Amino acid sequence: METNEKLIEVINDLIQINNDRVTGYEKAAAESKKLDVDLQAIFLSMANDSRKYAAELTQEVVKCGGEPAKGNTGKGKIYQVWMDVKATFSGYDRQTILESCEFGEDTIQRAYSAALASDAEMDAHTRHLLINQQSSLKTAHQLIKGYRDASQAIHA
Repeated sequence: METNEKLIEVINDLIQINNDRVTGYEKAAAESKKLDVDLQAIFLSMANDSRKYAAELTQEVVKCGGEPAKGNTGKGKIYQVWMDVKATFSGYDRQTILESCEFGEDTIQRAYSAALASDAEMDAHTRHLLINQQSSLKTAHQLIKGYRDASQAIHA
């Protein structure tokens, strides 16, 4: 089977950003433990979703004859530093954690949109997989945004 290097690169980027999302939500769950048990459960569920997405994407890379990405993106590390700096100034409160999570959700949406718009040759199965993952991620984004908006309203 001929390898499609461009598609492998696109999918590997999505693997890494899902790994970033796992790291971000694990950190958010750890920070929210003492504050909000409801958020902790949601965050851990979202981390598990991204583990599943990364595993599915890894299978696609292997199917394409490529080497699956490991680890996180540089952007993910920047996101984590941004969350730490923001917390230094405002503390780890519900609002700060939710805003950071929404920032991460915005980032992963842009990554999936870019992947689907790329010029990488993509078969119907792979395109369908990416569209389904992006759709699930949009639902997660809306949930986080809803919690963030509710938290903002309480503190207004």
